[in-house]
Amino acid sequence: MAQQHRPAIPSLGGRKPSFREKVVDVLRAALISGELRPGQVYSAPALAPRLGVSATPVREAMLELVKEGMVEIVPNKGFRVTEVSEKQLDEYTHIRSLIEIPTTVGLATSAGLDDLKALRPLAMEIVTSATRGDLTDYVEADLHFHLALLALAGNDHLVEVVRDLRQRSRLYGLTALVETGRLKASAEEHLELLDALLARDSEAVREVMTRHLGHVRGLWAAH
Repeated sequence: MAQQHRPAIPSLGGRKPSFREKVVDVLRAALISGELRPGQVYSAPALAPRLGVSATPVREAMLELVKEGMVEIVPNKGFRVTEVSEKQLDEYTHIRSLIEIPTTVGLATSAGLDDLKALRPLAMEIVTSATRGDLTDYVEADLHFHLALLALAGNDHLVEVVRDLRQRSRLYGLTALVETGRLKASAEEHLELLDALLARDSEAVREVMTRHLGHVRGLWAAH
């Protein structure tokens, strides 16, 4: 009998001040990337060893993700990963394009150069995660990069709206990109975007962001 695929969730190791938040972040990334599959039921005791923690923080994290609509409680069994429809993905991506593209283009003239340069380590982290095929780290780094970038516009509510839309999306096609060696090329678009912003090239920023968001509804959202 073939061995069942187990999500490639990284072990968390010891405790840190942001330990509970880290468990939530890792599980959320695993859900977004499709490492935890839609429709499947997972229990906290079964997931805990894969993260190297006890069942309690995993259960608490999953309850937090219930509030976000990413999983639902299955009495006496665990948590079922919620499905995201094609229509929902279309709507999320459309709203994101209306917000993220013009906001990011605006940063080409308004953001401080030092603030933009400070984002390069995050962009490099995305590339590093893609190179080693670590999807959960990739999703986490990608989310942090884009939210930090948008935060430079000075609109906290806008950042929260985009955070919610990104967390509701699913990127099932990431595995295919890893297998074909194309994830690294996609990851490097973040460096390309930073270079365009630092060059104050608004049209290049628009082109990169439009292409980048197109991946979400194209190959990245493929089942």
